[in-house]
Amino acid sequence: MSLWEVKDKSFLITGGASGLGAEYAQTFLNEGAKNVAILDIAEQLGKATAERLNKAHGDKALFIKCDVSKEEDITSAFDSVLAQFKQIDVIINNAGVMVDAPDTWRIASDINWQGVVSLTMKGLKHMRKDEGGLGGTIINISSTAALTKFQAFPIYSGSKMAVLHFSQSLAVDPFYENTGIRVLTLCLGPTDTRLLDNLEAKSYDPKIGKILTDIVEATGVIYQKPASAVAGVLHMFKNGSPGSSWLVNDGKPAEDITPAIDRAFKDLESLLLP
Repeated sequence: MSLWEVKDKSFLITGGASGLGAEYAQTFLNEGAKNVAILDIAEQLGKATAERLNKAHGDKALFIKCDVSKEEDITSAFDSVLAQFKQIDVIINNAGVMVDAPDTWRIASDINWQGVVSLTMKGLKHMRKDEGGLGGTIINISSTAALTKFQAFPIYSGSKMAVLHFSQSLAVDPFYENTGIRVLTLCLGPTDTRLLDNLEAKSYDPKIGKILTDIVEATGVIYQKPASAVAGVLHMFKNGSPGSSWLVNDGKPAEDITPAIDRAFKDLESLLLP
């Protein structure tokens, strides 16, 4: 039996026009979500996705154009969702890009990191029970790049480590007891989406990017299917304890890796003690 219920919850999902974000929206509506707001910069695609979801689920989907690298867009979109839904129960910070190229890394970092922080803080203010809210869940999407040294994409890896550390630091006890907000973090392994297209051009150094591309092609690496990521998010939502971090990698079931992360930090923290 699930510890946490999807039914009758209102969701806000960034990067929801296509890819995994659209799949998350579809899945949670299938599970009985009250409604879903999808935020994305891709306006035509977002409108089409919302239309498709509404045909299947009776006008429960809302699309709002939003560039999560821009604070004014986030504020406007969040306020628009609240105006229509009145209540946001779940935020999934899914929007992300893996581009370390010299002319793109800064805006990519704004999307991957500052956008996550901004929407988390807005969710915190809206949801926290100790200030009149109803509680809720915030899911921040990190990556296995946060758990290893990813030579070709150090900027992307840094942003994903920031997401992981931000989420677990925010959720330190008694955060949930005080606010009623459950923060969950997903470290997602390489998944068959457009995020992994054209790696050579996306790396900060095309030479290193080419090495990675050659290795992928030579070894015949098979990325996990989007269905694995979607199933992992759903399982994490239904079963994840407040402040927990999860791994979905190589097509395997979602795994709670909080104990492993806690052990690693305990070892590091021991270096700080007299």
